[in-house]
Amino acid sequence: MAPLLRTAHTADLNPAELAAARGLLDAAFDDGFAAADWEHALGGIHALVHDDTGLLAHGSVVMRRALHRGRWLRVGYVEAVAVRSDARRRGLGGQVLGALERYVDGGYDFGALSASADGSALYAARGWQLWQGRIGALGPDGVIHLPDEEGSVFVRPAAVGSLDPADGLVFDWRDGDVL
Repeated sequence: MAPLLRTAHTADLNPAELAAARGLLDAAFDDGFAAADWEHALGGIHALVHDDTGLLAHGSVVMRRALHRGRWLRVGYVEAVAVRSDARRRGLGGQVLGALERYVDGGYDFGALSASADGSALYAARGWQLWQGRIGALGPDGVIHLPDEEGSVFVRPAAVGSLDPADGLVFDWRDGDVL
């Protein structure tokens, strides 16, 4: 059977599908995918690629907020993108991103994601652009500068013209890795 792409909201995934996605992410990130990382991937749209061997690839997009130029913007934030190790280099990551980008482009002010060094090439190849500005988060005690995140945040091209790196992005707070 050829790989099939399915998109679904978290609420429409059954426990077995959620467990398969979590298992794929744990394996793909060498058990470095924390409970908070999984939580960040929930509550939005998932793109899943299956074949007769099971789940091959996963990614999700969730809504976040980012302050930019004095205005809170709706961000389609891409999370938990992974391809099973034996299915890599077959275009499945691009297929997942293509499905998620449709939601980002149609439903949000802009898209963003935080890429690992291994994932950066995939996002750049699809036209995502590395954010050149300051990155922060609105924490419990106010705005916190996140210098370690600078150089790993990508934004969707449609947003690049409307965003000014001189003003930076301040994302909403969340437990675990903020970005």
